[in-house]
Amino acid sequence: MHAIARLAVFAIAAAAPLAAPRAQEAPAALVEAAKKEGRVAWYTSYVSPELHAAVKKNFEAKYGIAVDLLNVRASELEERLRTEQSAGRFIGDVIQHGQASITRLFRAGNVQEHGDVPNAANMIDGQQAEPWEIGSLITGYAIMVNSNLVKPEDEPKSWRDLLDPKWKGKILADDMRALGGGFAVFSATMMHPDMGEAFHRALAKQDVVFTRDVGQSERRVARGEYPIWMPQVSVNVQGLKGLPVRVIVPREGIAYVRLDNGMLKNAPHPNAARLFMNYYVSEENQTLVGSMGLVPVTKGVAEKIPADRRVMENAKLMGTIRVETQAQWLTLASEIYK
Repeated sequence: MHAIARLAVFAIAAAAPLAAPRAQEAPAALVEAAKKEGRVAWYTSYVSPELHAAVKKNFEAKYGIAVDLLNVRASELEERLRTEQSAGRFIGDVIQHGQASITRLFRAGNVQEHGDVPNAANMIDGQQAEPWEIGSLITGYAIMVNSNLVKPEDEPKSWRDLLDPKWKGKILADDMRALGGGFAVFSATMMHPDMGEAFHRALAKQDVVFTRDVGQSERRVARGEYPIWMPQVSVNVQGLKGLPVRVIVPREGIAYVRLDNGMLKNAPHPNAARLFMNYYVSEENQTLVGSMGLVPVTKGVAEKIPADRRVMENAKLMGTIRVETQAQWLTLASEIYK
């Protein structure tokens, strides 16, 4: 069996000298006010039960404030918000959702400005917080190949290498016509000067096989059903060790999605919400995030992640989903990949 190659930390966190992070402890007044509220309702569309359970446990142990966790798919989460808020039932406090999606929800009046969250000042370069959302983690998307079927000299070194005729009918991919990793790649490559719409119209002729079952798809490639899977999500890389696969970081970079935390409209526990959002970007919690194969968003954390828990060597962040083009490009992806 071949082990996964190229495991190391994302380069973005070490691209420039880092200023020393501010103190990680929340202001005493905020902690006291949050404890009086006693609980925080956290809605998240990021499917990671292990991470969420650890965050919930650690926050509750640190502050004695209960976390009511709702973890559902993005479409289900937004439907729940619409139903609750249209009925005047304000139950949730914090929402963890894609960066572009939270901006859209803020503009629609479902998310409010969060107020003072001290650790929001510690974001890594290029990932600054907004008054309505604060980055919580970054997940990256690359390419994976079956190492028994694809020789090192034949592996795609670029996203454009997927257009090679030898890969026709042999690429398994997350569906680009719906929000998720596939659409993140669609968005990133649409913005790249060497790809854009022409790249996708050519890729569509490769008879790409779409799926929405990421975990099973990784195993299908490991079993040899397909030689290529894309996009490979960073958080799953560690679970593939020992399988006959290699993770390829394309020369143009990787697509990524930043998951943000925002405060929901009329949050019933606003102080607990601020405290939770502040804790999420603390050095303590971001070290946990990084150890699970994700990119931490807080300065000074990436280099503290154990070497055997780092993923995707020297990967630059190529692009992500943007709220300004999200609807338009979902429509375009459905038109291209019929």
